[in-house]
Amino acid sequence: FFRIPLAKVNISVGFIPFLASVAILGHPWPMLISGVTALLVDTFVRHKPAIRVWFNTAQYMLAVGLGGLVYTSLGGRISLDDFSFSVIPFVALVLTFFFVNLAPGGPASVMRFDVTAEQRDVLIRAMGLDRPVPQRYAEWLAAAVHGDLGTSLLTNEPVSARIADRLPNTLTLAGSALLISILLGIPIGLVQAVRRGSPIDHVLSLASAIGLAVPVFWLGIVLILVFAVSLHVLPSAGVTSVSSDTLWDRVTHLVLPAVALATTILPTVVRFTRSSTVEVLHEDYVRTAASKGLAPGVVIRRHALRNALIPVTSAVGALVPRLLGGTVVTEAVFGWPGMGRLALEAAQGRDYPLVTGLTVVIAAIAVGASIVVDLAYTWIDPRVRLQ
Repeated sequence: FFRIPLAKVNISVGFIPFLASVAILGHPWPMLISGVTALLVDTFVRHKPAIRVWFNTAQYMLAVGLGGLVYTSLGGRISLDDFSFSVIPFVALVLTFFFVNLAPGGPASVMRFDVTAEQRDVLIRAMGLDRPVPQRYAEWLAAAVHGDLGTSLLTNEPVSARIADRLPNTLTLAGSALLISILLGIPIGLVQAVRRGSPIDHVLSLASAIGLAVPVFWLGIVLILVFAVSLHVLPSAGVTSVSSDTLWDRVTHLVLPAVALATTILPTVVRFTRSSTVEVLHEDYVRTAASKGLAPGVVIRRHALRNALIPVTSAVGALVPRLLGGTVVTEAVFGWPGMGRLALEAAQGRDYPLVTGLTVVIAAIAVGASIVVDLAYTWIDPRVRLQ
Protein backbone atom coordinates (compact mmCIF):
# COMPACT_ATOMS: atom_id res chain seq x y z
CA PHE A 1 0.00 0.00 0.00
CA PHE A 2 3.03 2.26 -0.21
CA ARG A 3 4.13 4.09 -3.32
CA ILE A 4 7.91 4.57 -3.28
CA PRO A 5 9.53 6.60 -6.10
CA LEU A 6 12.79 4.98 -7.14
CA ALA A 7 14.48 6.43 -10.23
CA LYS A 8 11.02 7.54 -11.48
CA VAL A 9 9.78 3.97 -11.15
CA ASN A 10 6.99 3.03 -8.74
CA ILE A 11 7.17 -0.30 -6.91
CA SER A 12 3.48 -0.82 -6.45
CA VAL A 13 1.77 -4.20 -6.68
CA GLY A 14 4.95 -6.08 -5.83
CA PHE A 15 4.73 -4.93 -2.21
CA ILE A 16 1.67 -7.06 -1.55
CA PRO A 17 3.17 -10.45 -2.48
CA PHE A 18 6.60 -9.79 -1.07
CA LEU A 19 5.27 -8.74 2.32
CA ALA A 20 3.09 -11.85 2.29
CA SER A 21 6.11 -13.96 1.29
CA VAL A 22 8.22 -12.66 4.16
CA ALA A 23 5.41 -13.09 6.70
CA ILE A 24 4.55 -16.60 5.54
CA LEU A 25 7.85 -18.09 4.37
CA GLY A 26 10.24 -16.22 6.66
CA HIS A 27 12.78 -15.89 3.85
CA PRO A 28 14.06 -12.74 2.06
CA TRP A 29 14.33 -14.20 -1.45
CA PRO A 30 10.60 -14.06 -2.30
CA MET A 31 10.59 -10.46 -1.11
CA LEU A 32 13.51 -9.47 -3.29
CA ILE A 33 12.34 -11.33 -6.38
CA SER A 34 8.78 -10.04 -6.24
CA GLY A 35 10.00 -6.49 -5.61
CA VAL A 36 12.38 -6.59 -8.57
CA THR A 37 9.63 -8.12 -10.71
CA ALA A 38 7.29 -5.25 -9.87
CA LEU A 39 10.03 -2.72 -10.63
CA LEU A 40 10.77 -4.25 -14.04
CA VAL A 41 7.10 -4.55 -14.97
CA ASP A 42 6.42 -0.92 -14.06
CA THR A 43 9.50 0.17 -16.00
CA PHE A 44 8.31 -1.43 -19.24
CA VAL A 45 4.63 -0.46 -19.06
CA ARG A 46 4.62 2.89 -17.23
CA HIS A 47 4.40 4.81 -20.54
CA LYS A 48 1.63 2.59 -21.91
CA PRO A 49 -1.44 3.22 -19.73
CA ALA A 50 -3.69 0.86 -21.68
CA ILE A 51 -1.29 -2.01 -21.06
CA ARG A 52 -0.52 -1.01 -17.50
CA VAL A 53 -4.07 -1.10 -16.15
CA TRP A 54 -4.56 -4.60 -17.56
CA PHE A 55 -1.14 -5.76 -16.40
CA ASN A 56 -1.69 -5.02 -12.69
CA THR A 57 -3.39 -8.37 -12.16
CA ALA A 58 -0.72 -10.29 -14.07
CA GLN A 59 1.97 -8.38 -12.18
CA TYR A 60 0.64 -9.57 -8.86
CA MET A 61 0.52 -13.20 -9.92
CA LEU A 62 3.92 -12.97 -11.65
CA ALA A 63 5.58 -11.53 -8.56
CA VAL A 64 4.18 -14.25 -6.32
CA GLY A 65 5.02 -16.98 -8.81
CA LEU A 66 8.60 -15.92 -9.49
CA GLY A 67 9.26 -15.33 -5.81
CA GLY A 68 8.05 -18.83 -5.01
CA LEU A 69 10.00 -20.33 -7.93
CA VAL A 70 13.31 -18.86 -6.82
CA TYR A 71 12.62 -19.77 -3.22
CA THR A 72 12.01 -23.41 -4.10
CA SER A 73 15.07 -23.50 -6.35
CA LEU A 74 17.16 -22.42 -3.36
CA GLY A 75 15.93 -25.37 -1.32
CA GLY A 76 12.81 -23.87 0.26
CA ARG A 77 9.42 -25.54 0.32
CA ILE A 78 6.07 -23.89 -0.30
CA SER A 79 2.93 -25.67 0.81
CA LEU A 80 -0.54 -25.19 -0.60
CA ASP A 81 -1.42 -23.14 2.49
CA ASP A 82 1.51 -20.77 1.86
CA PHE A 83 0.37 -20.17 -1.70
CA SER A 84 -3.29 -19.77 -0.74
CA PHE A 85 -2.44 -17.13 1.89
CA SER A 86 -1.19 -14.85 -0.91
CA VAL A 87 -3.91 -15.73 -3.42
CA ILE A 88 -7.07 -15.83 -1.26
CA PRO A 89 -7.43 -12.03 -0.79
CA PHE A 90 -6.83 -11.49 -4.49
CA VAL A 91 -9.40 -14.12 -5.57
CA ALA A 92 -11.96 -12.77 -3.09
CA LEU A 93 -11.38 -9.28 -4.44
CA VAL A 94 -11.84 -10.30 -8.09
CA LEU A 95 -14.99 -12.35 -7.46
CA THR A 96 -16.61 -9.68 -5.30
CA PHE A 97 -15.83 -6.85 -7.70
CA PHE A 98 -17.27 -8.60 -10.74
CA PHE A 99 -20.28 -10.13 -8.98
CA VAL A 100 -21.30 -6.83 -7.41
CA ASN A 101 -20.73 -4.73 -10.52
CA LEU A 102 -22.45 -7.20 -12.87
CA ALA A 103 -25.57 -7.56 -10.70
CA PRO A 104 -28.79 -6.01 -12.05
CA GLY A 105 -29.67 -2.52 -10.89
CA GLY A 106 -27.34 0.20 -9.71
CA PRO A 107 -26.36 2.37 -6.72
CA ALA A 108 -29.21 3.83 -4.71
CA SER A 109 -28.05 7.35 -5.57
CA VAL A 110 -28.55 6.54 -9.27
CA MET A 111 -31.78 4.53 -8.99
CA ARG A 112 -33.72 7.35 -7.30
CA PHE A 113 -37.11 8.24 -8.76
CA ASP A 114 -36.82 11.97 -8.05
CA VAL A 115 -34.17 12.61 -10.73
CA THR A 116 -34.62 13.00 -14.46
CA ALA A 117 -33.03 10.74 -17.06
CA GLU A 118 -30.48 13.46 -17.90
CA GLN A 119 -29.50 13.85 -14.23
CA ARG A 120 -29.20 10.09 -13.92
CA ASP A 121 -26.86 9.95 -16.94
CA VAL A 122 -24.71 12.68 -15.43
CA LEU A 123 -24.45 10.72 -12.17
CA ILE A 124 -23.53 7.53 -14.02
CA ARG A 125 -20.75 9.28 -15.93
CA ALA A 126 -19.47 11.02 -12.79
CA MET A 127 -19.26 7.67 -10.97
CA GLY A 128 -17.57 6.01 -13.93
CA LEU A 129 -20.35 3.46 -14.26
CA ASP A 130 -20.58 4.02 -18.00
CA ARG A 131 -17.24 2.25 -18.54
CA PRO A 132 -16.96 -1.54 -18.98
CA VAL A 133 -16.63 -3.54 -15.75
CA PRO A 134 -13.17 -5.01 -16.61
CA GLN A 135 -11.85 -1.51 -17.25
CA ARG A 136 -13.30 -0.27 -13.95
CA TYR A 137 -11.69 -3.21 -12.16
CA ALA A 138 -8.27 -2.55 -13.69
CA GLU A 139 -8.44 1.14 -12.81
CA TRP A 140 -9.63 0.36 -9.28
CA LEU A 141 -6.79 -2.15 -8.75
CA ALA A 142 -4.20 0.32 -10.05
CA ALA A 143 -5.39 2.86 -7.46
CA ALA A 144 -5.90 0.32 -4.64
CA VAL A 145 -2.27 -0.79 -4.62
CA HIS A 146 -1.39 2.81 -3.78
CA GLY A 147 -3.82 2.83 -0.85
CA ASP A 148 -6.80 4.42 -2.65
CA LEU A 149 -9.83 2.12 -2.29
CA GLY A 150 -12.07 4.56 -4.11
CA THR A 151 -14.89 6.86 -3.08
CA SER A 152 -18.22 5.77 -1.66
CA LEU A 153 -21.01 6.21 -4.19
CA LEU A 154 -23.56 6.97 -1.46
CA THR A 155 -21.74 9.46 0.77
CA ASN A 156 -18.91 10.64 -1.52
CA GLU A 157 -16.41 9.89 1.28
CA PRO A 158 -13.17 7.91 0.86
CA VAL A 159 -13.81 4.20 1.33
CA SER A 160 -10.68 3.80 3.44
CA ALA A 161 -11.91 6.52 5.83
CA ARG A 162 -15.33 4.89 6.24
CA ILE A 163 -13.77 1.48 6.89
CA ALA A 164 -11.18 2.91 9.31
CA ASP A 165 -14.01 4.54 11.28
CA ARG A 166 -15.86 1.21 11.75
CA LEU A 167 -12.97 -1.28 11.86
CA PRO A 168 -12.03 -0.78 15.57
CA ASN A 169 -15.61 -1.48 16.68
CA THR A 170 -15.80 -4.71 14.68
CA LEU A 171 -12.38 -5.89 15.87
CA THR A 172 -13.42 -5.19 19.47
CA LEU A 173 -16.68 -7.13 19.06
CA ALA A 174 -15.16 -10.07 17.18
CA GLY A 175 -12.12 -10.21 19.47
CA SER A 176 -14.31 -10.25 22.57
CA ALA A 177 -16.51 -12.99 21.12
CA LEU A 178 -13.44 -15.05 20.20
CA LEU A 179 -12.00 -14.60 23.70
CA ILE A 180 -15.29 -15.70 25.30
CA SER A 181 -15.40 -18.76 23.04
CA ILE A 182 -11.85 -19.80 23.94
CA LEU A 183 -12.12 -19.12 27.68
CA LEU A 184 -15.39 -21.07 27.94
CA GLY A 185 -15.03 -23.62 25.15
CA ILE A 186 -11.71 -25.18 26.15
CA PRO A 187 -12.60 -25.77 29.86
CA ILE A 188 -16.04 -27.12 28.92
CA GLY A 189 -14.49 -29.47 26.36
CA LEU A 190 -11.94 -30.67 28.94
CA VAL A 191 -14.67 -31.40 31.48
CA GLN A 192 -16.60 -33.39 28.88
CA ALA A 193 -13.50 -35.37 27.89
CA VAL A 194 -12.55 -36.20 31.49
CA ARG A 195 -16.16 -37.08 32.39
CA ARG A 196 -16.86 -38.86 29.12
CA GLY A 197 -20.15 -40.74 29.18
CA SER A 198 -21.31 -39.16 32.45
CA PRO A 199 -24.55 -37.16 32.85
CA ILE A 200 -22.64 -33.87 32.78
CA ASP A 201 -21.11 -34.89 29.44
CA HIS A 202 -24.54 -35.55 27.99
CA VAL A 203 -25.95 -32.28 29.33
CA LEU A 204 -23.08 -30.22 27.94
CA SER A 205 -23.30 -32.03 24.58
CA LEU A 206 -26.99 -31.20 24.41
CA ALA A 207 -26.24 -27.57 25.25
CA SER A 208 -23.63 -27.46 22.46
CA ALA A 209 -26.11 -28.89 19.95
CA ILE A 210 -28.69 -26.29 20.97
CA GLY A 211 -26.08 -23.55 20.63
CA LEU A 212 -25.33 -24.66 17.09
CA ALA A 213 -29.01 -24.70 16.17
CA VAL A 214 -30.07 -21.34 17.65
CA PRO A 215 -29.84 -18.44 15.13
CA VAL A 216 -27.78 -15.53 16.36
CA PHE A 217 -30.48 -12.96 15.51
CA TRP A 218 -33.08 -14.84 17.61
CA LEU A 219 -30.66 -15.19 20.53
CA GLY A 220 -29.81 -11.49 20.28
CA ILE A 221 -33.47 -10.50 20.50
CA VAL A 222 -34.01 -12.81 23.49
CA LEU A 223 -30.97 -11.34 25.29
CA ILE A 224 -32.30 -7.82 24.70
CA LEU A 225 -35.77 -8.72 25.99
CA VAL A 226 -34.42 -10.41 29.11
CA PHE A 227 -31.44 -8.29 30.19
CA ALA A 228 -32.32 -4.88 28.74
CA VAL A 229 -36.12 -4.69 28.67
CA SER A 230 -37.14 -6.90 31.62
CA LEU A 231 -34.22 -6.76 34.06
CA HIS A 232 -32.75 -3.39 33.01
CA VAL A 233 -29.28 -4.73 33.74
CA LEU A 234 -27.49 -4.13 30.44
CA PRO A 235 -28.01 -1.68 27.55
CA SER A 236 -29.59 -2.98 24.39
CA ALA A 237 -27.81 -1.10 21.58
CA GLY A 238 -24.92 1.13 20.62
CA VAL A 239 -21.30 1.40 21.75
CA THR A 240 -21.76 4.00 24.48
CA SER A 241 -24.53 5.93 26.18
CA VAL A 242 -25.34 9.47 25.12
CA SER A 243 -24.59 10.88 28.56
CA SER A 244 -21.61 8.67 29.43
CA ASP A 245 -18.50 7.50 27.60
CA THR A 246 -16.52 5.67 30.27
CA LEU A 247 -14.71 2.35 30.00
CA TRP A 248 -17.32 0.62 32.15
CA ASP A 249 -20.11 2.00 29.96
CA ARG A 250 -18.40 0.60 26.85
CA VAL A 251 -17.93 -2.80 28.53
CA THR A 252 -21.60 -3.03 29.49
CA HIS A 253 -22.63 -2.19 25.91
CA LEU A 254 -20.26 -4.88 24.64
CA VAL A 255 -21.54 -7.76 26.80
CA LEU A 256 -24.76 -8.70 25.00
CA PRO A 257 -23.51 -8.52 21.37
CA ALA A 258 -20.26 -10.32 22.29
CA VAL A 259 -22.15 -13.15 24.01
CA ALA A 260 -24.58 -13.49 21.11
CA LEU A 261 -21.74 -13.54 18.55
CA ALA A 262 -19.69 -16.00 20.62
CA THR A 263 -22.43 -18.61 20.32
CA THR A 264 -21.70 -18.90 16.58
CA ILE A 265 -18.34 -20.60 17.27
CA LEU A 266 -18.43 -21.64 20.96
CA PRO A 267 -20.12 -25.04 20.36
CA THR A 268 -17.54 -25.89 17.69
CA VAL A 269 -14.65 -25.04 20.02
CA VAL A 270 -16.21 -27.23 22.71
CA ARG A 271 -16.61 -30.20 20.35
CA PHE A 272 -13.08 -29.95 18.95
CA THR A 273 -11.62 -29.69 22.47
CA ARG A 274 -13.60 -32.69 23.68
CA SER A 275 -12.74 -34.95 20.73
CA SER A 276 -9.03 -34.06 20.66
CA THR A 277 -8.68 -34.44 24.45
CA VAL A 278 -10.41 -37.83 24.42
CA GLU A 279 -7.97 -38.98 21.74
CA VAL A 280 -4.92 -37.66 23.61
CA LEU A 281 -6.00 -39.26 26.91
CA HIS A 282 -5.64 -42.69 25.26
CA GLU A 283 -2.04 -42.08 24.15
CA ASP A 284 0.79 -44.09 25.72
CA TYR A 285 2.65 -41.09 27.14
CA VAL A 286 -0.45 -39.98 29.07
CA ARG A 287 -0.96 -43.44 30.54
CA THR A 288 2.76 -43.54 31.42
CA ALA A 289 2.53 -40.21 33.24
CA ALA A 290 -0.52 -41.44 35.18
CA SER A 291 1.21 -44.73 36.05
CA LYS A 292 4.12 -42.79 37.61
CA GLY A 293 1.71 -41.49 40.23
CA LEU A 294 1.18 -37.96 38.93
CA ALA A 295 -2.02 -36.29 40.02
CA PRO A 296 -4.82 -36.36 37.40
CA GLY A 297 -4.82 -32.56 37.18
CA VAL A 298 -1.08 -32.51 36.47
CA VAL A 299 -1.42 -35.19 33.81
CA ILE A 300 -4.15 -33.24 32.03
CA ARG A 301 -2.49 -29.83 32.29
CA ARG A 302 1.10 -30.78 31.47
CA HIS A 303 0.75 -33.78 29.17
CA ALA A 304 -2.72 -33.90 27.63
CA LEU A 305 -3.91 -30.32 27.22
CA ARG A 306 -1.02 -28.96 25.20
CA ASN A 307 -1.22 -31.74 22.62
CA ALA A 308 -5.01 -31.53 22.52
CA LEU A 309 -4.83 -27.82 21.68
CA ILE A 310 -3.20 -28.41 18.28
CA PRO A 311 -6.43 -29.30 16.38
CA VAL A 312 -8.35 -26.77 18.48
CA THR A 313 -6.00 -24.02 17.32
CA SER A 314 -6.62 -25.00 13.69
CA ALA A 315 -10.36 -24.95 14.30
CA VAL A 316 -10.23 -21.47 15.86
CA GLY A 317 -8.33 -20.13 12.86
CA ALA A 318 -10.86 -21.63 10.47
CA LEU A 319 -13.75 -20.18 12.52
CA VAL A 320 -12.60 -16.56 12.19
CA PRO A 321 -14.35 -16.05 8.80
CA ARG A 322 -17.58 -17.41 10.33
CA LEU A 323 -17.13 -15.02 13.22
CA LEU A 324 -16.68 -12.07 10.86
CA GLY A 325 -19.77 -13.15 8.90
CA GLY A 326 -21.76 -13.28 12.13
CA THR A 327 -20.95 -9.64 12.85
CA VAL A 328 -23.31 -8.56 10.04
CA VAL A 329 -26.37 -9.96 11.82
CA THR A 330 -25.14 -9.19 15.35
CA GLU A 331 -24.35 -5.57 14.59
CA ALA A 332 -27.72 -5.12 12.90
CA VAL A 333 -29.60 -6.54 15.91
CA PHE A 334 -27.70 -4.57 18.55
CA GLY A 335 -27.18 -1.37 16.57
CA TRP A 336 -23.41 -1.81 16.79
CA PRO A 337 -21.65 0.63 14.41
CA GLY A 338 -19.13 -1.74 12.86
CA MET A 339 -18.12 -3.12 9.50
CA GLY A 340 -21.00 -5.59 9.52
CA ARG A 341 -23.61 -2.85 9.48
CA LEU A 342 -21.51 -0.91 7.01
CA ALA A 343 -21.42 -3.95 4.69
CA LEU A 344 -25.20 -4.28 4.96
CA GLU A 345 -25.70 -0.61 4.12
CA ALA A 346 -23.26 -0.86 1.21
CA ALA A 347 -24.99 -3.95 -0.18
CA GLN A 348 -28.45 -2.41 0.11
CA GLY A 349 -27.29 0.79 -1.58
CA ARG A 350 -25.18 -0.99 -4.24
CA ASP A 351 -22.11 0.97 -3.15
CA TYR A 352 -19.62 -0.93 -5.32
CA PRO A 353 -16.33 0.60 -4.07
CA LEU A 354 -17.36 0.21 -0.42
CA VAL A 355 -18.38 -3.44 -0.86
CA THR A 356 -15.09 -4.20 -2.61
CA GLY A 357 -13.03 -2.37 0.01
CA LEU A 358 -14.78 -4.23 2.83
CA THR A 359 -14.05 -7.52 1.07
CA VAL A 360 -10.35 -6.70 0.88
CA VAL A 361 -10.18 -5.86 4.60
CA ILE A 362 -12.17 -8.91 5.72
CA ALA A 363 -10.11 -11.25 3.53
CA ALA A 364 -6.92 -9.73 4.92
CA ILE A 365 -8.17 -10.27 8.49
CA ALA A 366 -9.01 -13.92 7.71
CA VAL A 367 -5.59 -14.52 6.17
CA GLY A 368 -3.92 -12.74 9.10
CA ALA A 369 -5.76 -15.03 11.52
CA SER A 370 -4.46 -18.07 9.61
CA ILE A 371 -0.90 -16.74 9.88
CA VAL A 372 -1.33 -16.18 13.63
CA VAL A 373 -2.55 -19.78 13.95
CA ASP A 374 0.56 -21.05 12.17
CA LEU A 375 2.74 -19.01 14.52
CA ALA A 376 0.84 -20.37 17.52
CA TYR A 377 1.83 -23.88 16.47
CA THR A 378 5.46 -23.08 17.26
CA TRP A 379 4.50 -22.38 20.87
CA ILE A 380 2.12 -25.30 21.28
CA ASP A 381 4.18 -27.94 19.47
CA PRO A 382 8.01 -27.60 19.63
CA ARG A 383 8.32 -30.16 16.81
CA VAL A 384 6.99 -27.56 14.39
CA ARG A 385 9.87 -25.28 15.35
CA LEU A 386 12.41 -28.00 14.55
CA GLN A 387 10.88 -28.59 11.14
